[in-house]
Amino acid sequence: MKRKSPAGSRYPDNWKDIAKAVKDAADWKCIRCGKLHDPENGYTLTVHHLDIDPSNCAWWNIPALCQRCHLSIQSKVVMERPFMFPHSDWFKPYVAAYYGIIEGKLFMTRDYFHSLILTPRWMVDEHMDEFLSYGSAVVGE
Repeated sequence: MKRKSPAGSRYPDNWKDIAKAVKDAADWKCIRCGKLHDPENGYTLTVHHLDIDPSNCAWWNIPALCQRCHLSIQSKVVMERPFMFPHSDWFKPYVAAYYGIIEGKLFMTRDYFHSLILTPRWMVDEHMDEFLSYGSAVVGE
């Protein structure tokens, strides 16, 4: 089944700034495969909305992925779907933050720059196992 963005959702006016900031934070490398941005050899760095909502630009929803990885995970990663297998290392901080927000342990914002302050990556890393366990409870139901 093809996933679609929510009706009426759109990229924020500062999307170019957000996309550049995400790529800068990833040192212009794909966070999944580690390839550098290299369009001539088929590795164009993109920013993917894990929940497919272009208005949700929280850091945990928009990883920097090369075009190959972006296309590979586009239909496979569904944040709200229970996962049957352990998460890949690259994906853990993103889904851990998602679980933390769903459980009310972290603050929700759709703004990239606000999310860096309200839901800092270090906090997610510090509580990674706890936040990931919330997702395990969903799978076990």
